[in-house]
Amino acid sequence: MSNRQRRKSLSIFRPPLQPLTPIRDEPPDSAPAATLKKRRPISCTDDESPMSSPGAQKMERTDSKRSLSRLMTKDRSRGTQKDGRPSSIFGSLRSLSSLKDEDENSAPSPSSMHSAASAIPDVAAGLLIHHGPLPEVSGVFRRRCPYLVLTDLHLTQFKSQGRASEMFPDISGPHGPTKTNLRHSRLSSSSSIHELQGPSDGYYSIPLVHVIAVYKLDDGEPYFSIEVAHLNDNTSSASTMTLQIHDPGESSAWLTAIRSAASKARLTSSIFFPSSLVEYTAKSLEQEQDYHPDHFHMFKVVQRANKSGKRSSSDDLTKLTSKICILAVGMYKIHIVPLPKSAKSPSSTSLSELSGTSHGIVTLSSVNIQTFDDSFQLWFRVPFKPPHALHLAALCVHEVASYVRQATGYLRPEWIEQPFAWIAPSSLSDDALLPLAPEEEDDNLAFDRTLTAYCAGYAIDTSNIRYTINYTCDDAPAFELLPRASIQRPKYSSMELLAIFRALRYNETFHTIRFGGISLDVLNGLCDPHGWEHTPWTRRSGEPVDLGEQQRTSILIQEVRALALKSRRLRRMDFSYCFTRRSSSAGAVPDSGCGICEALFPLCVKQYTNVDWVVLDGNLLADVDIDYLYAAAIEKSSHFRAIEVGHCGLGDRNLEMVLQALSHQGETLETLSCCGNFARLQPLDLREYFDRFSFIRTLDFSNTYRTSGAEPLFAFNTLRRWKLAELSLSGSSINPETLAVLADYLRDPQSNSLKILCLNQCGLTGGNVNDLCRAMTRSTPRQLHLFISENYLEQGHAGLVEAVEQSLTPSQLTMEMLEYRDEENYRFLLQAWARNTSTVYLNMSKVALPLAASTATAAALEAMLANNETLQILNIEGQETHLESAIFGPTLNQALLGLKQNKVLKVLHVEHQKLGMPGANTIASILEENSTLLELHCACNGFSLQAFTVIVSSLKNNSTLLYLPYMEEDREAEFKKWDREFEGGRDSGLRSLTTPTKATVNTMRRSLGAAMPGPLQIANRPVGSPTKQKRQYTQQQADRLLTSINTKWDKEIAMMQGFLQRNHNLAHGSHGLPPENGAAIENERPATGLSARTSMQLGSNETTPLAEPDRQLGAGMGAASDHGDGAVNRLEDDGDTDTALMMSEKLNLD
Repeated sequence: MSNRQRRKSLSIFRPPLQPLTPIRDEPPDSAPAATLKKRRPISCTDDESPMSSPGAQKMERTDSKRSLSRLMTKDRSRGTQKDGRPSSIFGSLRSLSSLKDEDENSAPSPSSMHSAASAIPDVAAGLLIHHGPLPEVSGVFRRRCPYLVLTDLHLTQFKSQGRASEMFPDISGPHGPTKTNLRHSRLSSSSSIHELQGPSDGYYSIPLVHVIAVYKLDDGEPYFSIEVAHLNDNTSSASTMTLQIHDPGESSAWLTAIRSAASKARLTSSIFFPSSLVEYTAKSLEQEQDYHPDHFHMFKVVQRANKSGKRSSSDDLTKLTSKICILAVGMYKIHIVPLPKSAKSPSSTSLSELSGTSHGIVTLSSVNIQTFDDSFQLWFRVPFKPPHALHLAALCVHEVASYVRQATGYLRPEWIEQPFAWIAPSSLSDDALLPLAPEEEDDNLAFDRTLTAYCAGYAIDTSNIRYTINYTCDDAPAFELLPRASIQRPKYSSMELLAIFRALRYNETFHTIRFGGISLDVLNGLCDPHGWEHTPWTRRSGEPVDLGEQQRTSILIQEVRALALKSRRLRRMDFSYCFTRRSSSAGAVPDSGCGICEALFPLCVKQYTNVDWVVLDGNLLADVDIDYLYAAAIEKSSHFRAIEVGHCGLGDRNLEMVLQALSHQGETLETLSCCGNFARLQPLDLREYFDRFSFIRTLDFSNTYRTSGAEPLFAFNTLRRWKLAELSLSGSSINPETLAVLADYLRDPQSNSLKILCLNQCGLTGGNVNDLCRAMTRSTPRQLHLFISENYLEQGHAGLVEAVEQSLTPSQLTMEMLEYRDEENYRFLLQAWARNTSTVYLNMSKVALPLAASTATAAALEAMLANNETLQILNIEGQETHLESAIFGPTLNQALLGLKQNKVLKVLHVEHQKLGMPGANTIASILEENSTLLELHCACNGFSLQAFTVIVSSLKNNSTLLYLPYMEEDREAEFKKWDREFEGGRDSGLRSLTTPTKATVNTMRRSLGAAMPGPLQIANRPVGSPTKQKRQYTQQQADRLLTSINTKWDKEIAMMQGFLQRNHNLAHGSHGLPPENGAAIENERPATGLSARTSMQLGSNETTPLAEPDRQLGAGMGAASDHGDGAVNRLEDDGDTDTALMMSEKLNLD
């Protein structure tokens, strides 16, 4: 066994030594509040400046000259190491206890004299604070007893007490009396790296300004160990020193002394970071996309090692050394950044590589700051996962805690109670923390900032979350969550929904929160057993709530309760169509319900929330949900304004319970919606419930059933007492008695408050509509929106025509999906609308005619568009499904020309009418002459790229249109046509396309003739029996062809956006586009007729030769003349048309 190994084994049995002797009593200074006020924040914004010396302070100094001369008279043996630390870690431990074969009385060499002369004055020029011997280390020939000395500038280890006494006269020699005669204590020291590599005169010193942290070490042994971590930025040396002490009193004395001295040294020196370290840390945060110069702070910390469990010897401590790293507080995360390689020790054994980690600030669940040392713990927890702890230590723990608390307050400025535990000494109370930075002005009380922080903490892509804010609805502003942006995953995940819910918590900007149509099934029944820090235990004011064991409820219930409890201004919550659950079958597990009723209604009963409007439409309610609703509604203290339970699967019993309970809210209820349920209503019972409501403004009993009888559904006096704004009876059978009561109500002046009357699918005839229109007539057009869709209006059609012609109709009228067996009736209605002067909004979409509209009907529609001087919004949209079709027909192109003379229409809907290329030319000619149309909705009309280009070209001469669709549906239909036309080759892997037959050529000729006025000649070509010639295309050519079309379509969209932006600027008083943008649009405007052909040429420009084009058909196309009307331009080339153009025309004109 070598000498080194013997020393290691013998170091376990250390004899009792002389106790540590404090020279000067210093009061313990854990981290007073005053210290926070004096310290400068450790931040990358601090300027680099040299470290100042504490020479300005007047302190007693030891006689360094006398100590130096006494030390210089000693000689050194030849065995003294001059190169410092040995290569192995055990050598460093040996050098801590004794320098190998070194004689205290040996003569110094010239090099050692120079080293001592340059280093000793700096070490000795300090105020002695604490000192004591280290345990004896037994060697082969003799024993050594190192000595540790603490001054206000350095922590110095000498090879012996004699050496220490020579430098510090106040320390007695090894054979002289000590200051005190206390009991002996065992103290040992070890170090993680070669920090013991000091001068050759037998000591090693650590400047206190280099100390990072001083903390107790939990090593699993019955020792009271202390660890001192320090970093020298000048020499890039990072290391830790461990002091192993048996006596707890001595351990506390050393800990207090070193912490106090190191803290004072920091206060008297300028703290800075090297620019290279700041740049390195900033780049680390940039990789995490979390760097912002105004929200960036960095600190030197120690990531403490986990030293639990038994150890075989004290020397094993070096294998578990802590790691010095950088703690950086970014915009949304807290980062642990390892030191760069240049700042680490060459020894890979003592300081292992540390991989950087990042944790979201909003995932912080606990901050635990110790009072007795510099250690602290940061606990982070992501939902549905156990917490993760960072065991850290730093002298600047107060600054770290302050900036972490400041960051949480910045990301959640509206949160009165932060959802993490704050365990800290009294000096880190809210009053003692660093003041928060001035709040930035942000819309909606920093909702975007908080949502982004939660997305960063939960690793969520923010681009998938879509929402809007409605400022025009009732109880505005309203937050409305939109469907997820991703098409592949249209439903939000549990983490995304949690981020949204928690970003909305405490935010009092929104008076309404709508999740309508968003699936919340993923949160219903989901629990988080790893923590309850986000569970709402109190109201916004801090008052505790008594709601039972909330930790056992689902995440959905907790989050909904939190929204209601933490906002005083939230009044309405919409959860319509959020759940797709089904009721449990008999004998199965009891149905737990949708969760919304359990979350909200107990809060309403106990008046914990101001939410008084709950929308549950479209969710299947279980019996437990009805129980919660009933228990809350029978209490007048709930003060409900509305509970909407439409399409909730309610039967006779449940609906009766709901109406009976809501009758107790008669003084406050404003809206009652029970539409679409399975129950059959008894008119007499229903009228009894209605009589109890005093302030109903919205009543929706559409799609409900009633028992047969002659009784009206409600009494006239009941309707007259209410100030209805909306009444919906769509889908319900209305008997003549109910219709008479309704007509009487419309005549009464009390009905002037009614704005919406929905009577769709009520079995009304044209005569019934005439009666209602006459009842609602006033001296001026009635400001009311009447819905009479899907009724038998052709029966008694003369009454409807009379009401329209005499301008008895209200200001807004919707009559969709009408079926006419006689086209002449529809023509009479169009002629009546040409003379109407009372309606400004008309929806006559999806009208089904027996055949395509005739020329006479088209002329009636053209006259209506040209002569009506009242209509501002018109919807004549069509519909085409697999089973039925409701389109106007080809003559619609001629009818639309009446818009050239129209001077009042602003919005036109003409989707799904199969306009094609002729319709595109018609729309282009209209846009060039019409100066009042603001919006044109014309998508889904089978427009090809060429047709789209024609429409966009017409915008050059139109300066009023503000909206035109991108025709995305038409683009998709175009691609589907190409996919159907392409067919795979047999052997060569080519795609083939069928050449047009004779019938196709004739169709192309007719279509082109309609698109381009003038003579169109196609070369005489004998066409025999219909034959098909296959033209071969490779997969690469086909893909390039589609890519070319797609690129060209995007270019047309960009061109259209430029024109519409110009019109928008003109409408708001600007001068159109900037000169450079306008010039770009003019220069890039392509020839209209070339749009399709150019794209095809790009697709066919391959190295593989294509089949010979059909020159005869191409020549005919090239002979088309240009009439210069601005809507359709001449083809670029009068020569041959290639196969790609033929394919394009076949797909879009056949």
